[in-house]
Amino acid sequence: MKLTYNYQHVGDVLLVTLKKAENPEYEFHEGLTVIRDGDEIIGLNIFEASKHIELPDAVNIEADEKILGSINALLASRGVAKIDPDLSPKFVVGKVTEKSKHPDADKLNVCKVDVGEEELQIVCGAPNVDSGQHVVVAKVGAIMPDGLYIKPSTLRGVDSQGMICSRKELNLEDDGVKGIYVLDDSYEVAQPFEVK
Repeated sequence: MKLTYNYQHVGDVLLVTLKKAENPEYEFHEGLTVIRDGDEIIGLNIFEASKHIELPDAVNIEADEKILGSINALLASRGVAKIDPDLSPKFVVGKVTEKSKHPDADKLNVCKVDVGEEELQIVCGAPNVDSGQHVVVAKVGAIMPDGLYIKPSTLRGVDSQGMICSRKELNLEDDGVKGIYVLDDSYEVAQPFEVK
């Protein structure tokens, strides 16, 4: 779940992104636009948001139970079904525990990445990826700064559950390194990584 609130440029509107869809449908209620993919709510535009939700002074807001409760109270008051998104961090520090060549692509590697509660298999095309590295992982359900929604995929016949990120993909200043953003060892596995 991605929350964006840019009062200076957009006004008192909270943009809630849950998922991406090719052909979204829009439903209008008093002070609220509900964005759907079929029956599933995939986004909301909440107008006069500050009247309904206590918002921190930030453009990208970390969703928590309190904000979700306020959003659901507003939805209920408009006769709209509540949302129940996974609020666990979607950008976390991972450790590459294993790297092997992709069986059907010279420039791809199949990596095993420890993210704490699980080990993910991620296909990565970065030339600098290697075992032992601490990296930033966008887990399934993450919404990248450019709007890309991370979902399970299959790359040349191999399943991939997330993405190992570069500085550019994280909207960070380019350090001139081609490939993924390798963190130093002060970062801990499963630690949330803040994305602007």
